[in-house]
Amino acid sequence: MSAPPQPGVPRHLAVIMDGNGRWAERRHRPRALGHRAGARAVNLCIDWCLRRGIAALTLFAFSSENWGRPEDEVGALMKLFLNALEREVDELHRRGVRLRFIGERERFPPEILARMAEAETRTAGNAALHLTIAASYGGRQDIARAARAVAEDVAAGRLSPADIDEAAIGRRMALAELPPPDLFIRTGGDHRISNFLLWQLAYTELWFTELLWPDLDEPTLERALADFAGRERRFGLTSAQVAPAGAVPPPLPTLDRTDA
Repeated sequence: MSAPPQPGVPRHLAVIMDGNGRWAERRHRPRALGHRAGARAVNLCIDWCLRRGIAALTLFAFSSENWGRPEDEVGALMKLFLNALEREVDELHRRGVRLRFIGERERFPPEILARMAEAETRTAGNAALHLTIAASYGGRQDIARAARAVAEDVAAGRLSPADIDEAAIGRRMALAELPPPDLFIRTGGDHRISNFLLWQLAYTELWFTELLWPDLDEPTLERALADFAGRERRFGLTSAQVAPAGAVPPPLPTLDRTDA
């Protein structure tokens, strides 16, 4: 069970787990070894979120562009992904973690697709932490799919063009049932969001570290949290306007939907 939410703690944390390959290369080892080391950092991050009372964690595991990497690396990633699904789901379920996947899942092999579906079904009723894995995902792809869904609804007469607004598009985006990320962390030293959650990160606080993902530790996560807690979140308003309310974000969807 997760701890109760604490002041200055994000409801939703989004992470780009960068640096696995470089971590292995610096040790003159195969890049696949870095990805295996990165899996341990994932568990550390999940444990930390549960203790800190963070309600949702979204991890960028594999981008739509990553399919273009060397075939042996993609193959190793698929094997690692399958092994993780076989090995970790029981423990995630025991700890009350709800697991979901976003992205072009049809590109995955049938065996992985079956495991993903099984994991989502088994953990669907859990609420201690909403863990989303972005796999074969791209932010532009996400927006395009939402736009296509809107167009299909208009063509079918279910939606009027006059009713197309941000909310109508947002309801058709991945993660529509979750609040947008409050805090984004990227390891590995690059200062960009790399086509990750382009729609959802509009007012997210960004935090970057040179640390490579397999080297992730709790002190690094605590530094990110301390930095987040010290920021003024204005959401387009002025400091004078948000100060009385303590920079409370606008109302957002709740986390208790299970029909998405």
